[in-house]
Amino acid sequence: MIVNLLIKMKKLLYISGILTFFVLMSFTYVDFFSSMTKVDYIDGSKTLKFTTKINTSHISDAIKINPNTAGFEAEVKRYVNNNFDVYINGSPKTITFTGSQVSGETVWVYFETGGVSDISTMKIKNTILLSAFPKQFNVVSIAYKGSQKVMNFQRGKEVNEVSF
Repeated sequence: MIVNLLIKMKKLLYISGILTFFVLMSFTYVDFFSSMTKVDYIDGSKTLKFTTKINTSHISDAIKINPNTAGFEAEVKRYVNNNFDVYINGSPKTITFTGSQVSGETVWVYFETGGVSDISTMKIKNTILLSAFPKQFNVVSIAYKGSQKVMNFQRGKEVNEVSF
């Protein structure tokens, strides 16, 4: 009787030790590297509007400038222009940077491309933060004339294409 009770207590202690280990491991700090871009087609102006959400400290580390300094927006503009390309129906489009906004842990970046009448294919090259963070994962969500498409980018898959 006492032996059975001791065996049950030993099992209970073993199981509670394992559970404690997993609970403590769940509090381990893991940094998640991602950016998200929403693309909206504005039919009236034949424009694609891009809104990109990037972690403030990650972009700051990548461009080597403090987000609270005057030159931050100019560096973000240069960085996005060098790391995001759009091709509509096989033709490259010029991206026009329209602004950025630091909001705590997030930097919002706004840019657009005009002269887009009809889209049969859209190819995007998105290397935002891929060279700075090996596990970076970028998502682009496109809304075009009632259609919704999603693209994913990471190291080794920097270019993606969708058809409408």
